[in-house]
Amino acid sequence: MATAASSSSLEKSYELPDGQVITIGNERFRCPETLFQPSFIGMESAGIHETAYNSIMKCDIDIRKDLYANNVLSGGTTMYPGIADRMQKEITALAPSTMKIKVRELQSPRFIKYSVWIGGSILASLSTFQQMWISKQEYDEAGPSIVHRKCF
Repeated sequence: MATAASSSSLEKSYELPDGQVITIGNERFRCPETLFQPSFIGMESAGIHETAYNSIMKCDIDIRKDLYANNVLSGGTTMYPGIADRMQKEITALAPSTMKIKVRELQSPRFIKYSVWIGGSILASLSTFQQMWISKQEYDEAGPSIVHRKCF
């Protein structure tokens, strides 16, 4: 990071909607780095790579190979340059050496912008998920505990 902070080659200018031009430097890298190292902003939690790894390791051993080979990044944070390569590198370092790791990112800006919503929409339309639906009335009557009763 010390090299990044002193290098003007890392600076990039952006024009804002009001026409103002701003130049940012190593901030471009510090912000996405918190996804991998939340301690940078004082959070005591696992990075996204560790969370993905831990999630896979909690699954049945028979499907882990498929899970390691089929990681798809979606949402606005996938627009950070190099995030898929970084995620692949980090998961590869954690996973058993016999596993083939593949991390993909959506290429279309339209899909990047709406992929999380589309995924949630598909999930909500599944008949197996409908038993977890919570109406406003149910929530108003039971409060947040209704989520645990219906979903876990």
